[in-house]
Amino acid sequence: MDRMPIKKAVFPVAGLGTRFLPATKAIPKELLPIVDRPLIQYAVDEAREAGIEQMIFVTGRGKTAIVEHFDMAYELETTMSGRGKDLSVLDPTRFTPGEIITVRQQVPMGLGHAIWCARAIVGDEPFAVMLPDELMIGSPGCMKQMVEAYNDVGGNLISVLEVPMEEVSSYGVIDPGESSGALTEVKGLVEKPPFAEAPSNKIISGRYILQPEVMRTLEGQEKGAGGEIQLTDAMARMIGNQPFHAVTFAGRRFDCGSKIGFVEATLTLALEREDMADEVRAMATRLLG
Repeated sequence: MDRMPIKKAVFPVAGLGTRFLPATKAIPKELLPIVDRPLIQYAVDEAREAGIEQMIFVTGRGKTAIVEHFDMAYELETTMSGRGKDLSVLDPTRFTPGEIITVRQQVPMGLGHAIWCARAIVGDEPFAVMLPDELMIGSPGCMKQMVEAYNDVGGNLISVLEVPMEEVSSYGVIDPGESSGALTEVKGLVEKPPFAEAPSNKIISGRYILQPEVMRTLEGQEKGAGGEIQLTDAMARMIGNQPFHAVTFAGRRFDCGSKIGFVEATLTLALEREDMADEVRAMATRLLG
């Protein structure tokens, strides 16, 4: 069956990043580097690998540097070129006109509201949502795995990971139906359940493919947990009206919205780099005594 392809991705990047203050007072948290690439670059590269062509950044005040990261840097490039430096390192940051679009979320009213702010650009197309704080490392990437599943089943999809049952109370989890390989039918969504009451150990992990009807659901949705408009609430209302599946991601997730997750991601990826692994390993051994 032919399905409308996933060509647009929404990146909610309006958050204040208060857990990383004072570093994020003047630098968007999405530009904090894991080794030598900012978090947003990892997410954008993942989207490009999945065939997504248009990146929609939902920004807030003080986030213009994110857009500038993907713009031409004439002074830098001219200086590097004049010194004979290789410019290919900047290739992932280059986009042609129209591939990057920004919209402003003037008031921080939750993830659901941030997604709704992109409604005019999304239009009547299915689209991806990617949370840059969730660093997903895999081959192929998480979104590519999801797009491949979408091409088979259509509808709405979310990425999930399996965690020990004693950890589920820290996450949103799915109420699962039938499973086939990495694909699981979603019968419901439960936010941070006590592990004794959790319907599964499959946690929601920051990647979504959604049908455009979610925008109309968000349009009239009342505030939920934390006094914010929650995307999870809108998705829950769509279950049963449209196909809804979870894709168990074959890869690793790092919660880079937390300091510990950020440090873990930096150390892990540094140890996998041929140009620095030996020195990082020696440094870690020395520091650990």
